[in-house]
Amino acid sequence: MKKKNIISIVIIAVLVVIAAILIGNNRYLSTLRGEAADFTVYDTASITKLFFADKSGNQVVLQRNGDAWTVNNEFNANQNMVNEMLYTLNRMRIKMPVSIKKSDNIVTRMSSTNTKVEVYQMMPRINLFNKVKLFYHEKRTKVFYIGDVTQDNQGTYVLKEGGEKVYIVHLHGFRGFISSRFTAKPIDWRDHTIFNEKMANIESVKLEINDDPANGFIIKENGRYQYSMNRLNGEPLAFDTLRVLNLMSSFNNVRFEAFLNDVEPARRDSIINSPFQQRLTLTTKDGKSSSVTTYTMRTNADMFLYSEEDLENYDDMIKDPDHKYALLSDGNEFVLIQDFVFGKLLKPADYYSKDYHEEIPQVFYQELETVESR
Repeated sequence: MKKKNIISIVIIAVLVVIAAILIGNNRYLSTLRGEAADFTVYDTASITKLFFADKSGNQVVLQRNGDAWTVNNEFNANQNMVNEMLYTLNRMRIKMPVSIKKSDNIVTRMSSTNTKVEVYQMMPRINLFNKVKLFYHEKRTKVFYIGDVTQDNQGTYVLKEGGEKVYIVHLHGFRGFISSRFTAKPIDWRDHTIFNEKMANIESVKLEINDDPANGFIIKENGRYQYSMNRLNGEPLAFDTLRVLNLMSSFNNVRFEAFLNDVEPARRDSIINSPFQQRLTLTTKDGKSSSVTTYTMRTNADMFLYSEEDLENYDDMIKDPDHKYALLSDGNEFVLIQDFVFGKLLKPADYYSKDYHEEIPQVFYQELETVESR
């Protein structure tokens, strides 16, 4: 056989192998794309409800009501978390199927640790060529189970209801796993907003200070962006207009840090029955009032490298400088708030006086040399 014929045969064989690989790979990718539809929601605007349930007995229903969402038809949902979930459902993709050898072990693990996910969407009963869509109704479109994470923490196991094949899913451009986003605990989805009012909607703001009643005050609107300010004993206060305007414009998206539902009832009762620090009440022009009552939070001794004896001997060390306990206006929600957020809202009446001058502490280098390091 001539050398030229041998070369031709080799080239043809290589081309055949490449073509077979490309065809097989295309079929593989097409199969994955088709199976991805079992988990991915391309039209998240059509989602009306999401249901999550885990093996610990936790269940949550997220329901769309116009532009807002509710948790178990009772509480407002955290819109940022809902948006993140919709993004996850839209961008979640299959990274690869799990091998048959490993699949049985993963399915066994998922049988004891998983979160069931149900997606409900508004779907047409009649759909002609994806052009004419008639008679929309709510339909459960997807049911799957979210498992734990892969060993490299870069993927999450997922299994379709009734399916036998386990897949690893991920988000493009995101390094990490997504299983934690599918929480079935209702408290994780609840909104943390305390105040969310524009200045134009506020009728009055009242601050009570338990250990300094003379520094409590009430601010009322007398006209468009025109205010009066009195101490709680009725004495008018000549106030700095800019500071009052800054306060009245600070009630947009004021949030607490965390729910404290895990605090023991006896300790909770002890805290809320102790003398409060401040009580801030906001009343809107439609007559609705919201308030937050703050309480001292004890310093974590270990965190600040103090001993318990230090805290008992020095009163100024007892208070956590960054956090407070708080009770919301309905009297049922016991939460944790940050001084970073509320410090500017809880300043006393004297701060707003035209005669007020804030003292700036001065530290000299000789004093710094005497400070012992811990």
